[in-house]
Amino acid sequence: MITLPTGYLFNTEGSRGQLETLSIGDYGKQHNIKADFLGYTRELNGVPNMPTQPLQEKWVVTLSTQYGCTQKCKFCDVPNVPFNGNAAFEDLKLQLYKALGLFPTVNYTDRLNIHYARMGEPILNKNVFDFSLWMARNKKVIQDETGKRIEVIHPVLTTSMPIFSKLEERILEWCEIKNTWYKGQAGFQFSINSTNDDQRNDMFRGRSLDLVSFSRIAERMPEPLSRKYCLNFAYSTDYEIDAKKLSSMFDKEKFMVKITPIHNNNACRENGIETVGGYENYQAYRKPEEDLKAEGFDVLVFVPSTDEEDGLVTCGNLVLGGGCPKKNAKLNIRGINDQR
Repeated sequence: MITLPTGYLFNTEGSRGQLETLSIGDYGKQHNIKADFLGYTRELNGVPNMPTQPLQEKWVVTLSTQYGCTQKCKFCDVPNVPFNGNAAFEDLKLQLYKALGLFPTVNYTDRLNIHYARMGEPILNKNVFDFSLWMARNKKVIQDETGKRIEVIHPVLTTSMPIFSKLEERILEWCEIKNTWYKGQAGFQFSINSTNDDQRNDMFRGRSLDLVSFSRIAERMPEPLSRKYCLNFAYSTDYEIDAKKLSSMFDKEKFMVKITPIHNNNACRENGIETVGGYENYQAYRKPEEDLKAEGFDVLVFVPSTDEEDGLVTCGNLVLGGGCPKKNAKLNIRGINDQR
């Protein structure tokens, strides 16, 4: 287990090998997002390292859904881990319970965000859907077994839209989980990164569905309850964000857009992929944000701090994949002392 400023990163011995998991705090929207539609209008010219908000307000757990990953994305360290299949239902439960157990003095949270985004492509693993349904139906069981009282469980599925026969079925199944079982309190994020299909074929190694085909599926997705579906751009300065093209394919009443810097992991460094000035200067985001807003999209720009980036809490960073977090860090969560 590794102590980070924002929480803990740990490995769990699952049914097929090791899985990597995060149990961390969150700075809060007011510190690291710009989203005019939510009232956060300050441009982010760097996000300072700071204490996270108390876990009693928001607790984030990031789960691995596969042993390695079949997708081989060019900007991600996970392909360095040999693929060994899907995480079982019990593997997902074990990660969650261990993550909650790392903070024994915290027995309540207003919001537990569960991100299926650490290692693996979650939409390929049916156990992710079954586990999410189980959580929706068994919150009291989770509370009794962990000793944690949880007001809201908010699972978030992030997918790179892999090309496989059941993709549309799984997308529509998660929409049903989000709208019916979680009453909108679940997230659905699609990794787009560029509106240029040649760039997307390169970055996703030809394993991601093209945008026109995805847009046809998107037309059949139901209206989302609460939060819109998210078109996510992990943005390299070289990637295309054509707002008019995106607008022609996706309904602004269903979809919002999120922009974040492409993360500074081993794979990006080796392949020369970066957001120039993306952590310290808002210039890289200003034009795509304004273009997207002009087309009617709600736009959220998220920028992590160096503590979050150095601690490998951002997507595509992985200790099992060869990453190395800052050593000898101390917890910096309001109300929590380092409990190692």
